[in-house]
Amino acid sequence: MNKKELLKTPIEHVDIKKLDCTSIIEAMGKMSFTSRDTARSAEIYEMMLAEPECAIILTLAGSTSAGGCMDVYTDLVKNNMVDAIVSTGASIVDMDFFEALGFKHYRGDQFVDDNELRRIYIDRIYDTFIDEEELQVCDKTIAEIADSLEPRPHSSREIIKAMGKYLADGNAKKKNSLVQAAYENNVPIFCPAFSDCSAGFGLVLHQHNNPEKHVSVDSVKDFYELTKIKMQAPTSGLFMVGGGVPKNFAQDTVVCAEILGKEVPMHKYAIQITVADVRDGACSSSTLKEASSWGKVDTTYEQMVYAEATTVVPLIASYAYHKGSWKNRKKFEFSKMFE
Repeated sequence: MNKKELLKTPIEHVDIKKLDCTSIIEAMGKMSFTSRDTARSAEIYEMMLAEPECAIILTLAGSTSAGGCMDVYTDLVKNNMVDAIVSTGASIVDMDFFEALGFKHYRGDQFVDDNELRRIYIDRIYDTFIDEEELQVCDKTIAEIADSLEPRPHSSREIIKAMGKYLADGNAKKKNSLVQAAYENNVPIFCPAFSDCSAGFGLVLHQHNNPEKHVSVDSVKDFYELTKIKMQAPTSGLFMVGGGVPKNFAQDTVVCAEILGKEVPMHKYAIQITVADVRDGACSSSTLKEASSWGKVDTTYEQMVYAEATTVVPLIASYAYHKGSWKNRKKFEFSKMFE
């Protein structure tokens, strides 16, 4: 296997600004099955954007950023279509921050010899390749950023903000980064399992080199900060790509506020895109209707979409972008709450 040959065709990220999917979503709304579910999700997202006091939380799990949706999420931030983000560490660090440093993901093949890939230091995400040597540069960059921070417990939001500042200070090789856009638009990003990614390796390296005084991650602080956002927002909506920890983290803010003695409304709007099954009690931690029994999500405007996310996220986002309700939205800038 030749590494150079395998890493020759970069993934191209879809641009929702150039693709107006309004007509196809409207047509899908007159169809059945997943098409109709997708159209209703797009309509619910548009409703979130149109409601003046609705704060929108985007949650990301899975590998859609590596798979071609990276610029979609950046455009949502740049165009005031999302107010806070909860994500897996991989989407933010191994994928977005990684590309901001000038590296790329490549079109690959799921039918390759993975032992050979390991030999030549190529990591595989299904049919997508990433250079492990470049990923280790990302690890070490995180360590350098951690070295520059005050040695104390930080929320992941604080560390990701420092990553955004690092890029904005002239270190970005790619300008259309979600991490940088969120920093510049005061949209906080939370990664409740922040060590489960390239950031984890970088922070371990940082702590290894600074055993007495070092940065650590306070996930409870993350939860408290996101709950403060929920308590501040008059109403809220969830745009959830995948499930898992980010989904639960965002939904649980309603219950956490109640524990703190503050009664807040359930998330008024919620859409989730997932391929998880419900029959084993999973579905990435419950359907949205099930979440209502926990006091997390209202069932009036909720929609599950059972689809692989890269096939429908661009359609939903493009529809909302071209409908244009975001142009008149209030800008929450929740990052300023923590300054």
